[in-house]
Amino acid sequence: MSGRAEPGFPPGAQVLVRDEQWLVRKTTLTRHDGWMVEVTGVSPFVRGTDAVFYQRLDDIRVLDPRQTTLVGDDSPNHRRARLFLEAVLRKTALPQTEHGLALADGFLMDQQTHQLRPAELALSMRNPQPRILIADVVGLGKTLEIGILLAELIRRGRGERILVVTPQHVLEQFQRELWTRFAIPLVRLDSSGIQRVQRDIPAGRNPFAYFKRVIISVDTLKSDLYAHHLDRTDWDAVVIDESHNLLNRGTKNNDLANLLARRTDALVLASATPHNGKASSFAELIGLLDEAAIADPEQYDPGELSHLYIRRTKASPEVRDGLKGAWADRGPSQPIHVPATDAETAVFAELIERWIPGDHAGPSVSTSQLVPYRLLKSFLSSHRALLATIATRQRTLTASLEEKPSDPAARATELAALHELRTLAERITDDQAAKFCALVEQLRQLGVGPGSDTRVVVFSESIPTLTWLATQVPVALGFPRGASSDERRPWLAYAGATQVMHGDSSTDDEQRRIIEQFGLRDDPVRLLFTGDVASEGVNLHQQCHLLMHYDLPWSLIRIEQRNGRIDRYGQEHPPQFRALILTCDLPWRADPATGRPRTLDDRLVGEKLLTREAEAHKIEGTAEAVTGLYGAQKEEDRLVQDLIAGRTVEESIETSHQGAGFLAGLLGQVGAAPAHPDVERAAVLTLFDSTGDYFDEALRQVCRPNPEDQLSLRRDDDGTIAFEPPPDLLYRLRSLPRSYLEEQRILPTRTEPGRVRITFSKQLADTRLQAARESSKTQWPNVSYITDVHPVLEWLTDKVLVEIGRHQAPVLAATVDQPVFLLQGIYSNALGRPTIVEWMAVTGLPADPDTVPLTPQLLAHYGLGPRMPGRAVPYDLPELTKLVPAAVDEARRYLGTREHEYRQRVEAKLAPYRDRVQVWQQQALIAGPRPDRRGIDSTADRLLKLVASLETAGEPMLRVLAVLQPHIDTTEPAG
Repeated sequence: MSGRAEPGFPPGAQVLVRDEQWLVRKTTLTRHDGWMVEVTGVSPFVRGTDAVFYQRLDDIRVLDPRQTTLVGDDSPNHRRARLFLEAVLRKTALPQTEHGLALADGFLMDQQTHQLRPAELALSMRNPQPRILIADVVGLGKTLEIGILLAELIRRGRGERILVVTPQHVLEQFQRELWTRFAIPLVRLDSSGIQRVQRDIPAGRNPFAYFKRVIISVDTLKSDLYAHHLDRTDWDAVVIDESHNLLNRGTKNNDLANLLARRTDALVLASATPHNGKASSFAELIGLLDEAAIADPEQYDPGELSHLYIRRTKASPEVRDGLKGAWADRGPSQPIHVPATDAETAVFAELIERWIPGDHAGPSVSTSQLVPYRLLKSFLSSHRALLATIATRQRTLTASLEEKPSDPAARATELAALHELRTLAERITDDQAAKFCALVEQLRQLGVGPGSDTRVVVFSESIPTLTWLATQVPVALGFPRGASSDERRPWLAYAGATQVMHGDSSTDDEQRRIIEQFGLRDDPVRLLFTGDVASEGVNLHQQCHLLMHYDLPWSLIRIEQRNGRIDRYGQEHPPQFRALILTCDLPWRADPATGRPRTLDDRLVGEKLLTREAEAHKIEGTAEAVTGLYGAQKEEDRLVQDLIAGRTVEESIETSHQGAGFLAGLLGQVGAAPAHPDVERAAVLTLFDSTGDYFDEALRQVCRPNPEDQLSLRRDDDGTIAFEPPPDLLYRLRSLPRSYLEEQRILPTRTEPGRVRITFSKQLADTRLQAARESSKTQWPNVSYITDVHPVLEWLTDKVLVEIGRHQAPVLAATVDQPVFLLQGIYSNALGRPTIVEWMAVTGLPADPDTVPLTPQLLAHYGLGPRMPGRAVPYDLPELTKLVPAAVDEARRYLGTREHEYRQRVEAKLAPYRDRVQVWQQQALIAGPRPDRRGIDSTADRLLKLVASLETAGEPMLRVLAVLQPHIDTTEPAG
């Protein structure tokens, strides 16, 4: 391990710069200025100040451990020294050879083993960088899985700079989940966030240099305001939600994804639909994670990619077993047959006679094969939707006639037929719309109405249908009407009981507001009429378990996505689904298999897909693999083409499935049991029984004589801790939404100081989170749960670290029979990240030195705890000080004896990937007709340099942490 370039300045080391002492938080090797060292001030003049120094611009010196000064500790029971040791343990990043999870038990969530698996896989030995595609199906909790991994990266010193990219409409939902459950604050750079950037930072400055943890939408990120900053911004971790939207080479989204993949260490992609059925599209996503994973994007073995992606369904054994009691079993998908009225039957007869001919009718009157099915689909939604479709087609044909088409007579004939169809549709009044009447009756049966708390989400693909229903259904259900000044949204007159959300009328902010209102128990909204804009990534299950399909999409995937809005992790009631099936007994065509007549109504397609989706949920766990097309629009297009060709829905599905290729097996199987049933846990030392105990003692030490006076701190019986945040803590909280900070009164005003409210009680935090969702005007809880990465805890830990002076180590009276020196040894790689961390106890000095690893049992044996006796003045301090160089030399000797073991430990992680890169290089050069030799060699060289940068470089950094003395002075006789 020796003989390589020096490793820089390991995080946790103390350095001297400009005659001030600093604590290293992060180091990065730059191209021109050597090491960039991010630090926090330790000495009094710079205490609490964050700064950045460059090796070639400043004299940065790591303090020599042999010159460590030993000091006494006069605090009660050596509180200052114990806190200092605990702070060092907490601030030292876990090494890259530690693959276990360190924080899994400390989050505000019901721990599910399946939700720990992605972090376990990303941090495993098979990945030189933490990179993973989380491809779990809808509703399993991908946001929680992402939060766990991000927290683990932060604990490893690899999560200081985080970028989360999501669709705009789930931006706040994602941000809120990461804060309330994991205490990871992210700056939201949406429209309001942009205003904040312009207000808080100098014009032209890179906002990503100012805000280090950011959440932003794809569309905003690729705008001119940010795009030019990305190429010169590096990240520790990038998360891209709904990452399937990044496919298609040459698009801005795809270019953005490739740029971010090159500028980050960790990369997390999330998508419930991670490909479109093409091997090359899945290969493209995998290529973002690892360029050397697939040599030929058209032909590869999915079994060799298992270290880069994870996919489970609700039917996967580990998921199914873990979710018992945490996710109510799904209820039935119930078709509600609705016979067409006479007026509607007349429209069906016209469609059969002239537009979609039956067995004994002539050719279609339309000049397009697709138009008749568009008319049918819109009619199966509503007569209002049909009229809108007719009007659109009339405009198209009229325009084409004016442009002198090749067959004007045929187009004129179709225009005349459209006029007749429109006349029939206009005869359908609201009380003659069978599905409308059935919807009102179904809602009454479900209990929707004035004075009821029951909520229902109603889906339709048609905007005219949605706006019509939202206006008329509240009237039919008896909701009181008030005045409304919004002519475009007349449904708002019904005391807020109805909301409409679709892509054409709802802005991103409006969609976010509507979704949030639907999740608040005290909000009056009872009916949400929405289109498929709400079918991806949106949580509608918090106060709702009833979903109505007013019309059904001709896509299994879209039906599943709709159902997944209320069938999600955390759903307390069995979700129920109903679909209105418009029926008409006019015979259309004979079934080719049975010879029985088929009808041109919702039983032709919609009801069959509804049933097949429910079956797929029980058997395969997901509907995606049924057709093998993996895209809602592709499913519908294929189905319409098959209907035109005379095939049935069953024949269409079977044909599609047979041509699905090997990816159907890759992403359509339920999944086998994990190889390791128990998730590996990290070995982490601590001196305290709980984080709460550490917080309490640290607060008493830092805020002397008592935090009650210093911070106006108050503890309530329910577990709430409230106090006034000092300015340096407020600075750390600036990443949170200003609206949240003001709403929770965290920020001081002219008339009153700010207050931070925290708790270590999961029960209280969960109760407040549920209360925020149910009985307030916000979904942000009024108390924050403290995790190990919470800014309050990080602030307090930094305060504790500076309690011990520059280059000093405390002396404690402990249960030992000779002096014991506690030291830390860190090997780092060329990137400045720890590869090996050793905690050591050195005894037997000076005559018979010996070193053993520190373990929890050994710490307990030494009696390092709140009841240790303490001694204000160490005895024989000069003699102890003389032993410091010998203790450092002994620790270095010990590390040297284990150097071969350390080398093997690091090599075991890196060697397999180095071999994979070399194999990929050879395969890529022979794959395809024209391999890009120069590009392949360049990629391989870059990846091999990455591997080399992760190898241990230079000598270990040693640090004397403390010295333990016998609590009885053995140099003098007792008595």
